[in-house]
Amino acid sequence: MDVPDLPPWPATVREAEAVQDRLRSRVDLTSSGPLSVRTVAGLDVAYAEDRLAAAVVVLDLDDLTVVEEAIVLDRPMFPYVPGLFAFRELPALIEGLRRLTVTPDLLICDGHGLAHPKRFGLACHLGVLTGLPAIGVGKTRLVGTYDEPGADRGSWSAVTDGEEVVGRALRTQTGVRPVFVSVGHRADLETACAVTLRLTPRYRLPESTRRADRLSRGALAERRPLTGP
Repeated sequence: MDVPDLPPWPATVREAEAVQDRLRSRVDLTSSGPLSVRTVAGLDVAYAEDRLAAAVVVLDLDDLTVVEEAIVLDRPMFPYVPGLFAFRELPALIEGLRRLTVTPDLLICDGHGLAHPKRFGLACHLGVLTGLPAIGVGKTRLVGTYDEPGADRGSWSAVTDGEEVVGRALRTQTGVRPVFVSVGHRADLETACAVTLRLTPRYRLPESTRRADRLSRGALAERRPLTGP
């Protein structure tokens, strides 16, 4: 798929924070109605020593079959800094998207969108850079507070930071811990939760995340050569 070239990549924390501040205003939170989604791309990154594997797996939302997948092996492009984690992973994830022959309707990140200290998590960053709708489905809460949702699948409660709703704690399976859904770009929270439930017919985490995780970990285990941009 066609993805615009990345801007010069920041080398320092100050430069990275300036990028977040500049791009945050480009996040599109308007919605003219529910997003039409037929294909989704799950994105995940695994690490081993000084290497990473970024996986992109495109699924058909109706039957959850794999449409296409891509894997990129590289080295992290930025040190680990809380709140700036996207800068470690984005170059490899963007390269993975470039290697696709199809353009998915929705990107699903193993992380967060608005539910981020600067309201600009990985899902926001990916959405702005690609122009595609994007959401985050995180395993753990990053910011804010929430009331425990009901025990049944589909129950949810708002995640709030101050007086702002930044996402939802969503129960994807009865009796299991919730996941944390937030909007990244060009998507609404209702659609984000509805798609997440369609992607979790059996397990807590979306199939998009599960399959991308398996692909990335497998590539590292096989010690494949680096294939980054």
